[in-house]
Amino acid sequence: MSQSPILVTGGAQRLGRHCVERLLDDGQPVILSYRRERESLEALRRRGAVTLAADFSSEAGIHDFIARLKAQTSSLRAIVHNASDWAPDSLDDDAGANFERLFRVHMQAPYLINLHARELLDACQEPQRDIIHMTDYVSQKGSRKHAAYAATKAGLDNLTLSFAAMYAPDIQVNAIAPALIMLGEGDDEAYAEKAKAKSLMAKVPGPGVIYQTLRYLLDNDFVTGAILPVDGGRHLR
Repeated sequence: MSQSPILVTGGAQRLGRHCVERLLDDGQPVILSYRRERESLEALRRRGAVTLAADFSSEAGIHDFIARLKAQTSSLRAIVHNASDWAPDSLDDDAGANFERLFRVHMQAPYLINLHARELLDACQEPQRDIIHMTDYVSQKGSRKHAAYAATKAGLDNLTLSFAAMYAPDIQVNAIAPALIMLGEGDDEAYAEKAKAKSLMAKVPGPGVIYQTLRYLLDNDFVTGAILPVDGGRHLR
């Protein structure tokens, strides 16, 4: 029996790419979505990953992706919703469009994919099937500069609970809620020290901790409806 692939949305860079690479290391077939062509994609393709371009900023783009996903595979072992858009709030005329884009990427795309790809999960012959949402620490706290981002990630937290109830006991649905996990290319030492000070663990851990959490959910058949914080104790500061 051949293994069903795992779908990772937003799998071309940063946390998504790391998880794709680790899944491939484990011998797991992977389908990943990406927003734009990147040099890293070719390396993933050489390793056997299937790559599908996706535009989650419109409902038509989401449905187009779902149709091409179904043409690519007849089953899925899991869906990891990692696609995200880190956009700050603004007071200009684009504020409404910005919120709508974040809503589509963080909420509507997972919602529609979960509904329309359930048949692919049901077709998997392996004993466990999973949906995992990548949310964010700020969904519980809010954000002064990224209110739309925080609100739509909070909506994804709530979708976790709803789909867990809808799909039990056949499919487990959980979320991972990270705080700062890795630095950006332009972040300097001062920013790194400030970031470390925000958590009790006083470090920027790197993407490995996210894969450890993902692996836990993929391997545990008695967890559903959980939102797992990976924040180094930041919520206790």
